[in-house]
Amino acid sequence: MGKKPIIKVLHVGMFETNCILVVCPETREAIVVDPGFDGDAIMRAVDELQAKVKYIVITHAHPDHILACDQVKAATGAPVLVHPLDAPAMTRMPSELTFWLKEKPIMAPADEFINEGDELTIGQVVLKVLHTPGHSRGHISLVTDGIAIVGDVLFFQGIGRTDFPGGSFPELIDSIKTKLFPLGDDTVVYPGHGPATTIGDERTTNPFLV
Repeated sequence: MGKKPIIKVLHVGMFETNCILVVCPETREAIVVDPGFDGDAIMRAVDELQAKVKYIVITHAHPDHILACDQVKAATGAPVLVHPLDAPAMTRMPSELTFWLKEKPIMAPADEFINEGDELTIGQVVLKVLHTPGHSRGHISLVTDGIAIVGDVLFFQGIGRTDFPGGSFPELIDSIKTKLFPLGDDTVVYPGHGPATTIGDERTTNPFLV
């Protein structure tokens, strides 16, 4: 799938969401994955990496993964991409979350849809889109050689919640075992929260999967 990218993980917002910058080391073209909060911090990291943001990709449209979309889009001009099944949630703010926010965020719709099998190219890096439902109906993961950005499907020693609307425990387990496990044990997994891990470690020691 081309060159290995630079990966920069930022822990943003009250839920410590992992906003992940994927940067081509040669051209500096980049993808911002899940800009959940702290748009200023995200843009500082973009500037520090001298990155040129080509896409903003949403693994799933839960608020803690999208609330800085509008700010990052305004600063970069990059389109916001999401799976069509999660697109309606891009403009829907759960009422209980507004209590925790200092000001009402702008809930902007996505610009383009991405689906299973699509490929996103940034410079010499190519990332493939996998549809990995279970945490939400339109959840996607991005994969390139030896790297998987998996949102809230799989965590270090854990798995994503399935009690939200559109969640499904059987679908989540199927996504992990049929879409992520075949990527290989050495694949580094960057989840939507918490530390990175590997497919091999989770396949053999994750209490939800062994």
